[in-house]
Amino acid sequence: MTPGRLVVRADASAQIGCGHVMRCLALAQAWQDRGGDCIFAMAEPVEGLKARLIAENIHVAALSAAPGSTSDAHQVSEIARQNNARWIVVDGYNFGEEYQRNLKESGHKLLAIDDYGRSGTCVADIILDQNAGTNESFYATHTSGSKLLLGTRYAMLRREFKQWRNWKREIPPIGRKILVTMGGSDPENLTEHVLAALDLIAVENFELAVIVGAANPRISRLQAVASNSKRTIRVENDPRNIPELMAWADVAVSAAGSTCWEMCMLGLPAVITDVAENQLPIARELSTRGITVHVPHSSATPENIAEALTQLLRDLAARTRMSTTGNKLVDGRGADRVVAALRAPTFKLRTVTEKDRGLLWRWANDPMVRRSSFSSHEISWEEHTRWFEQTIRDDACLLLMLEDGDMPVGAVRTRATTILDAQISITVSPEFRGQGLASSILDRAIEHIFVSTELERIHAFIKPDNAASSRSFERAEFVLVGGAQVNACDALHYVRERKRQIHVSSSEQIDQRHEAVPC
Repeated sequence: MTPGRLVVRADASAQIGCGHVMRCLALAQAWQDRGGDCIFAMAEPVEGLKARLIAENIHVAALSAAPGSTSDAHQVSEIARQNNARWIVVDGYNFGEEYQRNLKESGHKLLAIDDYGRSGTCVADIILDQNAGTNESFYATHTSGSKLLLGTRYAMLRREFKQWRNWKREIPPIGRKILVTMGGSDPENLTEHVLAALDLIAVENFELAVIVGAANPRISRLQAVASNSKRTIRVENDPRNIPELMAWADVAVSAAGSTCWEMCMLGLPAVITDVAENQLPIARELSTRGITVHVPHSSATPENIAEALTQLLRDLAARTRMSTTGNKLVDGRGADRVVAALRAPTFKLRTVTEKDRGLLWRWANDPMVRRSSFSSHEISWEEHTRWFEQTIRDDACLLLMLEDGDMPVGAVRTRATTILDAQISITVSPEFRGQGLASSILDRAIEHIFVSTELERIHAFIKPDNAASSRSFERAEFVLVGGAQVNACDALHYVRERKRQIHVSSSEQIDQRHEAVPC
């Protein structure tokens, strides 16, 4: 089953930059990769960006209303209605609580993309903040039913970065290749500030490439400055090969916007500056983590930029550390995880039947599953058959299958241990693994369980080294309450309560053969 149409409301301009649109482009591409299509609703779209979207087979609908107005929301709702779009995505600080309520009252599901709570109270079904250092405190006033997708696990990178996910950077003793990228518009012309710093950089024989964004009105001026420079400067006007340019460079000078997550994935050390107020938290967070060198906007003079660049180009240890740390922060799969969260509510939930017997056996014997299980030996068909037949006849057990159309996505098993308690395990199909679906599958299944049973607490037991499963259960609002023993192995004990209050013991001994598996 294809995901259908996605309507995105985002703007770009010389004043607000291109970041909102470009990260939504990454989401749109991931949506397309699952078989859907996208419409961008924009007020006065920048021609270069509009051409880019059209080249990506994305329709662009021009809005006549003032951005963020009630009329704006009504126009977007109508576009979604006419195109049978279930989800609307909003990205921009004009789209606050009232705007979101207007969209939701039209009957559509809503994803709000935000940065450190700048949009104020959010009432969207899903709130996405892809920034490092974000946390639930920024969204303390959000609607209780909203699902939060927080952190760089959800950093959305465009399709062209996909083939670079496993690329390994080589760090030269002295950096000599510099990439300059000051955002899609660079309203304060900081690019020219960087070019003015060239003669102050105390490293010989360096090369320079400058990216000029689609909304930057100074392309002719910057090309003239480059032509008149004593240095060899390559000017790239709205290039499509940004991953190649980042892979080529040893160091970057960049605005502290969404480009930072691209540089992190490619392990590119950088000197960054906050060119807008909303970039300051990113700049501070990455500097604190030792991933970038932050030159504050107030002191981003050619002299200070040159000094920071010179030190970084000469410091092999610093560049190596920054590259490694940044690469660990962003894996490039964020857009896939966001699409998975959007699609999960449409998955069909049903009870496991006899026809699923073989599929569950194959899933259970997947090598990754066995390595993460408390009983790691391969399960024979006879052993699986006994377990399967016993489980589907046991009134204390519930086996649920989630499907995307006719495609099985994952299975969830619960076994009641008391009137109020049950243990849970989850299996995600190998074809859907790595998309961040596990927490959404758990949410769907647990919602069904709490509605259809009297259970108050759901318990999960996970191997201490199975970090992926731990993260999935934590994102599904499970709380780590202590340790346990499962088949004489150490386990982490997680609990999710109907009322979110944890008062449990973790000393029990458990015997399981089909427990939680990699997500």
